[in-house]
Amino acid sequence: MGLLTIGTFAKASRLSPKALRLYDELGLLTPARVDPVSGYRLYAPEQLDQARLVAWLRRLGMPLARIQHVCTLESAAATQEIRAFWAQVEADTAARRDLASFLIDHLSWKDSVMSPTTKPLGIRYAALSDTGHVRESNQDTAYAGSRLLAVADGYGSSGAPASAAAVDALKRLETDSIPAGDLLNVLDEAIEQAKQAVNGIAGAASSPEDAGTTLTAMLWTGSQLALVHIGDSRVYLLRDEELFQITNEHTMVQSMVDEGRLTPEEAVSHPQRSLLIRALGQGANATPDMRLHDAKQGDRYLLCSDGLSTVVQTEDIRRVLSGSREPEQAVRELIARANDSGGPDNVSCVVADVMELQQ
Repeated sequence: MGLLTIGTFAKASRLSPKALRLYDELGLLTPARVDPVSGYRLYAPEQLDQARLVAWLRRLGMPLARIQHVCTLESAAATQEIRAFWAQVEADTAARRDLASFLIDHLSWKDSVMSPTTKPLGIRYAALSDTGHVRESNQDTAYAGSRLLAVADGYGSSGAPASAAAVDALKRLETDSIPAGDLLNVLDEAIEQAKQAVNGIAGAASSPEDAGTTLTAMLWTGSQLALVHIGDSRVYLLRDEELFQITNEHTMVQSMVDEGRLTPEEAVSHPQRSLLIRALGQGANATPDMRLHDAKQGDRYLLCSDGLSTVVQTEDIRRVLSGSREPEQAVRELIARANDSGGPDNVSCVVADVMELQQ
């Protein structure tokens, strides 16, 4: 069978002639021959499989540069690359879904008017931070107040002032009155102020790129908790004796797990498990995860730095949270567990209980 004209090849591959010309220019799908007189592109029949693969990958939404890479791989490697791409798409979709849910809740939420039968809720809380047994200084900051709960884990040469600056930038939320319709904008502005504060600290450091912090915070609104999360600290919710992790770590290793390139078991011991892909600091991606959580009497929330979650098993965390009557007792016991496991890192915990207010 002879060479196919671009029109015939376009019909057979379900790619337009315009797309074929573009892919030729990019080196993605080079014609078998170009007529020296007319300039017509001619394709070999055996190029159809690659052309159809390109067409399907474009339908999948894969960028051209990544398609070009996939087309150079053997079948097994190409399969793994497509699987990784789709896992990332699903992770990105989940993040957008969370933001959409936040926006829907935010736009529909109104300052509630208590009915005679509605029980007003509040939080009781405790925060504690410890250097651990290995680090020379504590770069964590933990804070708990009547409206704001926060944990920041600093890193680099100015990690301690960076984490403190990030939390300080949010503390005005304790006293400011926030109308329901302004919640999203207020949180966005607070994160921007935290970012600027950390950038100011980093800019004065000897190595600006080596100074920054994570930031995980929850703002009590009276009936809901608004979550803002950047980095690898965690938030857990204990509800009806079950423990749920409600944040996702923004680390290179977690992204590899999400993409199917690592198993959760492999991630635990991976040498780059602490490499952040989102943080507050110069040159860092500071895009936060944001969502709203409806409060329920009896809920217990835990915000913690990775100094706890990397050395204390989830089931042990659940047992401590379930067995401790007061938040103060819970944070002390959790930090003791981390230190009993070697205390290799700074560890910070904030525990908050949703409870009925006494009238």
